[in-house]
Amino acid sequence: MRGAVEAIAERVEHLPVYLSLDIDVLDPAFAPGTGTPEAGGLSSRELLRVLRGLTGINLVGCDVVEVAPAYDHGEITAIAAATVVFDLITLLARTPST
Repeated sequence: MRGAVEAIAERVEHLPVYLSLDIDVLDPAFAPGTGTPEAGGLSSRELLRVLRGLTGINLVGCDVVEVAPAYDHGEITAIAAATVVFDLITLLARTPST
């Protein structure tokens, strides 16, 4: 995950970043409630490590998409999405002011 964080940070440098996160980046074991589940996706832990590693990027906006609670009776997708949104809000709050 460190390599992914470094590649993202190098690519965006200090440019304004809008981060749109499709919840189906997570393996269906961690987010079954999506319209297009993708086997072999990231674990929740891996995704959170990447997001938490992005502290310092110039994040100007974000969203989380493709959460479909009707497909997830255990509500784990909603829990994962809520945690991701919390981390994104934290990243926004830590964005260096210009």
